[in-house]
Amino acid sequence: MQQPRPSQIDPAVFWPALFIILGFVAWGTIFPDNLSSIAKVVLDAIIDGFGWGFVVSSAGFLIFALFLAVSRFGKIRLGQDDERPEFRTASWICMMFSVGMGIGLMFWGVAEPIYHFASPPHGQAQPKSLEAALVAMKYSYFHWALHPWAIYAVVGLAIAYFTFRKGKSNLISSAFTPILGEAASGPIGKAIDVLAIIATLFGTATSLGLGAQQINSGMNFLWGTGTSNTIALTIIAVMTVLFILSAVSGVGKGIQFLSNMNMIIAMLLLAFLVCIGPTVFIFNTFTESLGSYLSDLVTMSFRTAAFSDGKWLGSWTIFYWAWWVSWAPFVGVFIARISRGRTIREFVIGVLLIPSGVTFIWFTIMGGTALHSELFGAGGIVDAVNNQGAAVSLFALLAQYPFTWLTSLIAIFLVAIFFISGADAGAVVMGMLSSNGTLEPRPGIVVLWGVLAGASASVLLVMGGLQGLQTASIVAAAPFLIVMVGLCVSLWHSLLDELEEGRSSRRVPASPTAANVAGLAPEAAK
Repeated sequence: MQQPRPSQIDPAVFWPALFIILGFVAWGTIFPDNLSSIAKVVLDAIIDGFGWGFVVSSAGFLIFALFLAVSRFGKIRLGQDDERPEFRTASWICMMFSVGMGIGLMFWGVAEPIYHFASPPHGQAQPKSLEAALVAMKYSYFHWALHPWAIYAVVGLAIAYFTFRKGKSNLISSAFTPILGEAASGPIGKAIDVLAIIATLFGTATSLGLGAQQINSGMNFLWGTGTSNTIALTIIAVMTVLFILSAVSGVGKGIQFLSNMNMIIAMLLLAFLVCIGPTVFIFNTFTESLGSYLSDLVTMSFRTAAFSDGKWLGSWTIFYWAWWVSWAPFVGVFIARISRGRTIREFVIGVLLIPSGVTFIWFTIMGGTALHSELFGAGGIVDAVNNQGAAVSLFALLAQYPFTWLTSLIAIFLVAIFFISGADAGAVVMGMLSSNGTLEPRPGIVVLWGVLAGASASVLLVMGGLQGLQTASIVAAAPFLIVMVGLCVSLWHSLLDELEEGRSSRRVPASPTAANVAGLAPEAAK
């Protein structure tokens, strides 16, 4: 029997995932209210009964990633021992940052500190006070820095290790071979890959929805177009076409080019705010907020609803952990795809620490500048967010500085490009997962998943706006969280086996005498 080429679809993964997603889109199109009410019931059940699981697991992923980096496993290369990285370090960092959370930072960089400033988490400070500003920065760091990148790192590390070092297929299920054996390529493995595609699609759809809302707000700010679902859906349609065109051009062309360009423009926008804005306050904010974050990291990492505000926790921390988990399959597979040839230590430092450092800087400049305005300047950003939503926050900030029209236009452009590069990677990864793990899925498959991601984003936006996007992320991420824990266990087993194999080879020295007795040539004994 002729074996299918790796680039062909895997029917046992492709068709179940396709039917589930088509069913969701049809359900949301025909009965949006019914879907919304049922999704809310499922969401409440997950948060009330399993919210602690997201909290504990996210902390565990961070500990596990850091341990691997500093341990003797850190020297193991993701590939053969003599391989070297495919992409330059600068491009590698730009690509994973742009794909990993670029559009989220554009949406929440001003909005989240402002939300926490107006209503401090767990009642830790008086609203709109200096203490509230510090708490706001601390929790913004917490939700966007080490924990999310640890979630990405464990998935990406497992996929890269088993794909490039162990020669397995570029699939989530292949990483389960040490603990599942042959079952990893059977029905259980197929179910894991289907879950990964579903989580990826909803994570991508959430990002598309946020991006569409923010572009709509920017257009209304500049040109008075108004904000509506019709405009947002049109934006999603246009952006979907653009990111599909980018996706079919391949990782080395489309995503790399867009990521490098976007990071340069984003850094210029940040530099503008540092120079024109409250420069000294920004540096002071970075120093004190980072210290507060690091000193309270353990307490925040293990905070649950037992003695805290469960509603706030579900709306913010658990939502974020679920959002990152829903992104983990496609960001993890994508990061693995671009990380061949790096050591585990290089990988963890690059994936965990460098993007976290950029995140600290981003929130310090965006959020710190907005907080300075509320505390000592013109203010009004809190009111804008309360009246018009989080999507307008960045434009409300830029309106207080020179060249507002130009900087706002640049912000819209950045959101659009982050939108395209992130969704681009999501479509490519869904193509990989449904095509036997091939690194170059067929363009037709990539286009199909891209269209379905755009359609799902449209359904979620109509179903409930921001709340609908958050609900979908948490519901889709819950089952994949269990898969991620299994990935860590499987990777640990395989690393221990490799370490033991290395010890065994060192304990058995080559013996020319024994080789000669066995009738072997001396060269064969080496």
